[in-house]
Amino acid sequence: MCARVFFYCVLSLLLGWPSEIRAQITPTPAAPSQPALQTPPLPPARPDTSITRLRKPLRGAKFIQLTTEGADRPTLVRYRFRPTAPDSLTALRIIRDVVLALQADAYLTASADSMRWSRDSVQVRLYVGEQFRWARLRNGNLGDALLTKAGYREKFFRDQPFRPQEWTQLQQRVLTEAENQGYPFATVRLDSVSLIGSDIEGRVVLDRGPVIVFDSLQVLGTTKTRTQFLTRYLQIFPNQPYSQQRVDAIARQLRQLPYIQVKAEPEVRFAQGKARVYLLLDDRPANQFDAIVGVLPNPSPGPGQNKVQLTGDVTINLRNIRGGGKQLGLQWRKVDAASQLLDAQYVHPNFFGSPLEVGGNFNLYRQSDAFLTLRPRLQVTYPTARAGRISFFTEFRSSRLLSDSTFRELRALPENIDSEYTSYGLDYSKSTLDDLYFPRRGAFFSSLAAVGNKRISKNTDLNDTLYTRVPLRSTQVTLGGRAEYYYPIGRNGVLLGRVRGESLLNDRLFLNDLFRLGGLATLRGFSEFAFYASSYAVGTVEYRQFTGPDSFVFLFLDQAYLQRKLAQGANADAPTGVGAGISFRTGAGLFQLVYSVGRSKQLNQKLALNASKIHFGITSRF
Repeated sequence: MCARVFFYCVLSLLLGWPSEIRAQITPTPAAPSQPALQTPPLPPARPDTSITRLRKPLRGAKFIQLTTEGADRPTLVRYRFRPTAPDSLTALRIIRDVVLALQADAYLTASADSMRWSRDSVQVRLYVGEQFRWARLRNGNLGDALLTKAGYREKFFRDQPFRPQEWTQLQQRVLTEAENQGYPFATVRLDSVSLIGSDIEGRVVLDRGPVIVFDSLQVLGTTKTRTQFLTRYLQIFPNQPYSQQRVDAIARQLRQLPYIQVKAEPEVRFAQGKARVYLLLDDRPANQFDAIVGVLPNPSPGPGQNKVQLTGDVTINLRNIRGGGKQLGLQWRKVDAASQLLDAQYVHPNFFGSPLEVGGNFNLYRQSDAFLTLRPRLQVTYPTARAGRISFFTEFRSSRLLSDSTFRELRALPENIDSEYTSYGLDYSKSTLDDLYFPRRGAFFSSLAAVGNKRISKNTDLNDTLYTRVPLRSTQVTLGGRAEYYYPIGRNGVLLGRVRGESLLNDRLFLNDLFRLGGLATLRGFSEFAFYASSYAVGTVEYRQFTGPDSFVFLFLDQAYLQRKLAQGANADAPTGVGAGISFRTGAGLFQLVYSVGRSKQLNQKLALNASKIHFGITSRF
C-alpha cells in the first residue's frame, strides 16, 4: 500500500507541481509552473471519478451537498464554499475549487469520488485523505549563501505540511538568485525523494548551466545619447556577471529619462558565454523654453496704477547636453509688481564614472522691499533600478531684511527677521508613470526630511533690546511629501488624484521663514504666493480628457488646509480653488489656458467671477 501511495504521490508531483523550472533565454524570467487544474488520479481501489471525467453538466440551478468520511468532516468544515450555483457548470467550478484548496493545503490525494446529479441538486462524495508533511528538505549542491538569500530555512521544511505552492516559491527564489549571479539557464529540481507514510524527504539540487557575462550595449535608433553614458547609467558593464534583475529594469530606468523615447523592449542575445543587450531608442524633444503670462486684478491700486497687473514665468531647461545626460535649468518668475524669483540648477550624472548623480540648486527670492532670501543646495543622488531615487543633500538658507527707515521706531520685532538655516536631509522619490510629460497611468511618490541649526542675526537697524528674550539658536526640522496617481477612465480619460504637503517645526518662526503658496504651480484660483504657511496640505482631483497624444481639456478642484504658527500668534485657513483649462499642440509649442476661481476666509475672497484668475502661455520643447 505504501508503494502505491508513493507512486501516485510522485506522479501527482510530476503532473501537478513540476520539480523542475527552467529560466527563459529571453530577458523576462520564467514564471513558476502552477499546479495543474485537474485532480490527481486515485488508487485503483477507489473508483476513478475525478472532476475532469464528469459527465456533461446539466442545466438549471443547483444546490451543492458535500459528504465525506466521519474522520474527515472536521477538516472539510474549514473550507467554505457557496452552497448554491445558478447552473451546473458553476457548481462544477465550486467543487473543483474545494478540491484544489485541499490539495494546496497538503492533502495531495484529495478528490471528488462520485457525483449524483438531480433536477435541483448535486451530491458530491469527497475523499480528503492524509495531509502530507515535509520530513526534511536538505541542501543538495547549493551554496549556503545562495540558499539563505533565497529564503530557505530548515525549520520551514521540517515537520511542516507539504504545500506545493511553498515549494514552487522556493524554486523560483533560487532561480532568481542564480539568474542574478550569472546563471540565466539554471534549473532547480527535487532529488533523492523518499516517502515514509505521509512524510516526504528530499534534496534541493541546482543545475547552474553555463556562466554568462555581459558583452556590451548596442544602441539602435536615432538617439544621440552616448553609449558610455547609458552603460554607466544602467550599470551594465562588459565582463560583469549577467543579472536578469538589471535587464528587467532597463526599460523602467530609460523611461525616467525625459530626453529618450523607448521604441521597443530591450532584447538580449546570448552567444559564446556572453550576453549582448540591444536597445531601440529615439531622441525625444526635451529642451524646454516656457513663457507664461498671467493677468491678475490689482487688489489695491494706487494713484496712477493700473487695475490689473501682469505676472510672468520664463523657464529654460537644457537636457542631455552633448549626449551625456547633463542638465542645466534656469527659471525667472515675476510674482507681482515688486517681487521676483530666480531658480537655477545643474545636474551631472555618473560622477567620476560612478552611478552617483551630483546636482546643485540656487534659489533667490525678493519680496518687494521687505526681504531677500538665498537658498543654495548641493545634493548627491543614487538612482536605483527598483527602489527609486535616494538623495542626500545639504542646504544653506539665508534671509536678510531690506533696509527700512522705520525700523528704529519699532517697539517689537517685525514679522520678518534676519536668519540663517543650515540643514542636512534625505530626499526619496519613486515613479511608475508611463510618460513623464503626459502620464495616463501610474503613480509618483516623494518624501523629504531635513534637520539643521537655525541662527537669528541681530539687525543693526533694530533696537538691540528687542532680541533680549529671543533664542538666537534653535533646531529646525523640515518635512515634506507628495503622492499622485493617474487612473485611466474610458478610452481617453484620465483621473488624477494628488496630495502634497510640507511642514516646518520650530518654536520661533517668522514670516520670511514660511512656505509660500498660491498660483498655477501650487494652488490655482489665487494670486502667486498669496499665502504664508508653516504647514500645509493640498489635495487635487483633476479630470483630463485627451483629444490627442499631448492635447487635452481638464476640470480640477484644489482643496488646501494651511496653518501659520508665528511668535505673534497662529491661524488656519482652508482655501478652495476650482476651474478648467485646455492644453493643445501648436506650431510654436504647447499652448495652455487655465481659468480658475478661488475661495478663502483669510483673504476674504469668494467664488466670484470678478476675482477669477486667467493663466495662458506656450511651452516649446526642442
